[in-house]
Amino acid sequence: MIGRRLGAAVIAVAFPVAVLGLGVRAAMSHAFLAFEYGRPGFPADQFGFSADDRMLYGSYGLDYILNDAGPRYLGDLVFRSGEPVFTAGEVSHMTDVKHVLGTGLDVALWLGVAAVVVALLMRSWRHVAAGLRWGVALTVLGIAVMAVVAATAWERFFAWVHSLFFESGTWTFSVNDTLIRAYPEQFWRDAALLIAAVVVACCALALIASRRAPRSGPRSRRARRSSEA
Repeated sequence: MIGRRLGAAVIAVAFPVAVLGLGVRAAMSHAFLAFEYGRPGFPADQFGFSADDRMLYGSYGLDYILNDAGPRYLGDLVFRSGEPVFTAGEVSHMTDVKHVLGTGLDVALWLGVAAVVVALLMRSWRHVAAGLRWGVALTVLGIAVMAVVAATAWERFFAWVHSLFFESGTWTFSVNDTLIRAYPEQFWRDAALLIAAVVVACCALALIASRRAPRSGPRSRRARRSSEA
């Protein structure tokens, strides 16, 4: 019993991190970039980037975060004028982002795998379902708190999130820098909404599964024997 309760606790703790990682990974996709840059109402770049320009440079930034290339992947990019697309400060920040997100996504992945393995070893759907429900509760609570904070003070929330992972002064840029032009504030607002939508969808699926999946164990076996009699 203790082992099953411990397993349920592992599932409950792993669930929020795993689904958050899934949401972040959904936002870190070329499909999301293409949707954002092409959708009606997305703010135009005041310095002249077209949607195609944003897709090009935004994709370079995304690919750098996800691949194993070094800083020169971004540092060697130049405009037709010969000016660098990304300044040294922007490349340094993207390198920091690469490390932070890479570690975070790895943690989310391995926690998700661990939760699945634990669920399979437990062989008790009742405890797995309990772990899922507690995981959903923790996730919804966290999302609710962040949603309220983000809705009432987006800029402070954005700054607070960055201050957790990056040194002061390394993540602020000029309005005419490529990172700001390729990923304006609206982009991050929409990314946050996408992440929240993915997380909520995962929570809904987990609740449905916890309620509808067949139970296993002594009680269900006794119920089957009784019905057969």
